[in-house]
Amino acid sequence: MTTFSVMKILCQATRNENRSAKRFFGTLLTQTPQKRFFSPYWMVVPEPRKSGVFGLTQPFCTAEKSPTEPKKKAAFGSVGRRIPHRILHLINQEGESLGNMHRAEALKLMDQHDLKLVLLQENAEPPVYRLMTGQQIHEEQLKRAEKKKGSPKPGVVQKELSFSSAIAKNDLETKTKQIAHWIEKKYHVKVTIRQAKDSNTDMFMVFDQILETVSEKATYLSKPKVTREGVSTCTLRHMSEKELKAHQKMEKQKAGTVKKDENEDLKTSELHQ
Repeated sequence: MTTFSVMKILCQATRNENRSAKRFFGTLLTQTPQKRFFSPYWMVVPEPRKSGVFGLTQPFCTAEKSPTEPKKKAAFGSVGRRIPHRILHLINQEGESLGNMHRAEALKLMDQHDLKLVLLQENAEPPVYRLMTGQQIHEEQLKRAEKKKGSPKPGVVQKELSFSSAIAKNDLETKTKQIAHWIEKKYHVKVTIRQAKDSNTDMFMVFDQILETVSEKATYLSKPKVTREGVSTCTLRHMSEKELKAHQKMEKQKAGTVKKDENEDLKTSELHQ
């Protein structure tokens, strides 16, 4: 009986020691590694070594971009169902104003008429949206692309020249020389022709005639088009080095073809004689 009691006490003591050891080492593992720990056994946990690599990673940040960064202009098109503005001013498919309304009402109208919602003026108060068909959006995108193409790039000088379709031959030659002078300086030249009263002159032919005169240096930046009734316009620019080489190569080939045809005609005439 005495032996059994002694063994029971020893087992209990062993279990208590194991529990104490687990609590002790568990405390060590849960502490921050920067601190030093002094145990009853004088165990010291050293500080971790600092990494010698700097600047290889960026800290995680959820802050918005700096307001000094330029904001990219969104492309013209449907905004879908993601409308950041709570209240907006809506224009219908025909261009008529429907007034200010909640975005939920605008989405309801969009779904009812199977249309798309396009942001027109974000800086207005409230922002202006319009209901449009896919065809209307496509046509507007083409108009904007053509307008952007015809507008001069930053740093490029654009000259403008305007005259009537009834212009005299000598005056047209003078205008063409002025255009050639500007093209030499690599300016963009916008030419506008007004249809004279009782005149049947084809204004597009006049544009082609001007381009033919300066074809060694110039080409169309924007092709001739009617801007409004009786008024047509185009924009000319200086050709790039690559375009100049291609143009010169084409002219040589054309001249070679003409010379070959002349030689064949000459041989044919000699045979007939």
